[in-house]
Amino acid sequence: MMPFSDYLPAILVWVTVAIVIDLIVGDPRSLPHPVVVIGRGISALEKRWNQGTAKRRWRLGFLLTAVIVLGTFSVSWLVLALLTALHPWLGVAAEIWLLATTLAIKGLAEAGRAIAVPLAKGDLPAARQALGMIVGRDTQGLDEAEITRGAVETVAENTVDGITAPLFFALIGGAPLALAYKAVNTLDSMVGYRNARYNDFGYASAKLDDVANWLPARLTALCLWFAGLLLRVSGILQLRWRGALRDTCREAPRHPSPNAGWPEAMVARLLGVQLGGTNFYHGEASHRATLGEPLEALRVAHIDATIRLMHGGWVLFMVLSAVLIVGWSLLWG
Repeated sequence: MMPFSDYLPAILVWVTVAIVIDLIVGDPRSLPHPVVVIGRGISALEKRWNQGTAKRRWRLGFLLTAVIVLGTFSVSWLVLALLTALHPWLGVAAEIWLLATTLAIKGLAEAGRAIAVPLAKGDLPAARQALGMIVGRDTQGLDEAEITRGAVETVAENTVDGITAPLFFALIGGAPLALAYKAVNTLDSMVGYRNARYNDFGYASAKLDDVANWLPARLTALCLWFAGLLLRVSGILQLRWRGALRDTCREAPRHPSPNAGWPEAMVARLLGVQLGGTNFYHGEASHRATLGEPLEALRVAHIDATIRLMHGGWVLFMVLSAVLIVGWSLLWG
């Protein structure tokens, strides 16, 4: 068994290699993906268990959450242990690949650019279609400002779900814990809805997702703030850095999610735009509190700026993590 003081620097290296793989390869559809397997397991159990009285569905929702999350952690840990027993480097290779599957750095940036490119050309139908691939809201009839708002909100929010939160759990517990987080995230995206079908059955999944993202969301907002300062000082982006942290702490709790408001409010403040407002889902209006101030009209350039902030945020997250890990190893190694 590797000593903990040696494990931390090792996992830092493995996570860094996984990031490089994700940046180069992304998420190739030709390869099997653990999240797909997790999703199939959730779907199968949901069909069997999400029925009966509200109390029964509430209880079975807790069981679903436990089975999927603990099962994901246990199976991935067992697979890695068996591969390591065959050969240590085989275990390392599998760990790095599994870590890479939990990240969506390249995919998130590409999704944002897939909206920005046609939008810059004035091709609103194509931009609406690209936005509709990554959001649940209705996109028909949206103008440039509303398309941009949807893209900026999605990239900002998913900086946590798709990048910094998986990195956070990966650095603590390697691929098994990072995959367990992805299981939590997948459960929330599949059954964590407040509607007649999932309000009781998805209660446990939604609450666990809130708990899992609580610290990563706030650390991400802090890293985005520092990234905004560096991007401003370097002249890459003209961002409104001063006061952004204070305003984010005040505005983030307005968001219906206890976590999504933190990266969204920070990005809104740094860009000088207003996010939130009214969205439509299947023709029904959904009103959310606004974040930020409309100092600038939302336009396509803000999508690219958000992607740059996203990259700056996760890089700073890794730099700060590396400093903490190296410092811990030097003190206690």
